[in-house]
Amino acid sequence: MNTIDEVIARMDEIVADCKSKSSRIGYFAVLYRQVTIRIKNGILNSEFDDNPRMEKLDVLFAKRFIDAYDAFHSGQKPTSSWAHAFEAANSSKHLVLQHLLLGINSHINLDLGIAAVETMDGEGLVSLQNDFIKINSILSELVEGVKSNIGTISPFFSRIILFAKGKEEILVNFSIKLARDGAWKFAMKYQAAKDRIDSLHKRDKTIAILAKGLTNPGIKLRFWVWLIGLSEWKSVPEIMEQLNKSVKEV
Repeated sequence: MNTIDEVIARMDEIVADCKSKSSRIGYFAVLYRQVTIRIKNGILNSEFDDNPRMEKLDVLFAKRFIDAYDAFHSGQKPTSSWAHAFEAANSSKHLVLQHLLLGINSHINLDLGIAAVETMDGEGLVSLQNDFIKINSILSELVEGVKSNIGTISPFFSRIILFAKGKEEILVNFSIKLARDGAWKFAMKYQAAKDRIDSLHKRDKTIAILAKGLTNPGIKLRFWVWLIGLSEWKSVPEIMEQLNKSVKEV
């Protein structure tokens, strides 16, 4: 894949595949497809500091999710953080938001920094920082739109936020801004690393631990996750359709 249109076409295929198989990884795929479309429109409207470079970044960034998806479904092993997200997608015990955050966790906390370094191809990262922030802002904007409309899918989700208020619960307090800042620091460290493979593996191990935290909330919150899960829609294709509608309305 070399163009953003090719990325969107492949994301269309993944969304359709997830829908036909009722795979919950489709929740993230629906969101990320709309992120890619939004970035394409931003490039066409010259919203970024360097629009051709943004297309390169977007392609490399998306390719990490697509390659992980293809690897997992062909029996190969993707990064640990993505493997945890894909394995969790086989379970009905997690909330829709948990599945979304698992994808976001792997993609921002691990993939984005690597894609940024590959985009610059040996050049300094500083000139990329503004566009790096913008791609996160687009994702954050769309996620907030989903969260504000998630009541249609998860009627009692607001209860979990009230219950966890003031508590250090990663499920509720997961911040795309903090993830972005951490991703930028990792990108700088990854670019400077003498052994990038080792740097990637160490980072992946850390992000996989965060993934496990997203699927294993505290004991008290666990009860609410179970209770709220009882009220969520159970049809994966219907949830995907509603998520797509929610994102498009942002």
